[in-house]
Amino acid sequence: MTPRLGSVNEFCWMDLKTRDPAGTAEFFSQSLGWRFAVDEQDWRKATKITVGGHRIGGVSDLANPVYPQGTPAHIAYYLAVDDVDRRAGAAVANGAQLLLPPFEAGDQGRLATLLDPFGAAFSLWQRQSFAGWTFPPGLAGAPHRMVLACDQPDEARDFYSATTGTPQRHADFVAAPGPAVWELVVAGAGVGRVSSPEGLTFQVR
Repeated sequence: MTPRLGSVNEFCWMDLKTRDPAGTAEFFSQSLGWRFAVDEQDWRKATKITVGGHRIGGVSDLANPVYPQGTPAHIAYYLAVDDVDRRAGAAVANGAQLLLPPFEAGDQGRLATLLDPFGAAFSLWQRQSFAGWTFPPGLAGAPHRMVLACDQPDEARDFYSATTGTPQRHADFVAAPGPAVWELVVAGAGVGRVSSPEGLTFQVR
C-alpha cells in the first residue's frame, strides 16, 4: 500500500504561528474554506483548523511569551518518524542543526525541531496519542503534497531520505534561489498561491 500524508516518514501536521490569529482565521476561511475553532477538549484551549470535519492544523499566537520577541510569522511542519531521538541524531549527523532537543508533548507525542543543511526549519514527530493528518485523499482544501524549494534540491532529497531512512513519496524538491522553505500544497481547483497578509503561503493545485 502506498504511504500517504500523515504516514510514518511523511509530513503529518502543521501549525500556523501568527501575530494575528483572528485575521489569519478570517483570511484562510475565505480563501481555502478552512474552519477555525477553539478545541474545548484541549486543556490549552488551542485553536484547531479543520476542513470537511477533518483536523489539518493548529494555530499558535506569537504574542504568547513562550516565543522570543520578534519571532516572525511562519508555518511549522511536522515530519512523522518512528523514533524522534534516533532520527534527530541522523539529521544532525547529516548536517542539520538541532534547534529544540527531543521532548514529550504531553501524552500526544515526542517532538524535536531542526534546521536542515539548506536553511529550512522542520520538526520531527513521534506519535503517541496523536497521529496528525487523517482525511480522504483529494479532499478540497486538505493537504495534498509538500514542496521544499531550495538551491540544492537533489542534496535536500538525499538529506531527508537519510534522516528518515526512506524517500518521501509526498514531497517534491525543486530548485529555487533564496532561503529554503517548506510549503504545503493544498488540494483545490486550478494552480496558484494563497498568501496571507503576514506572508503565510500555500500552493493550490
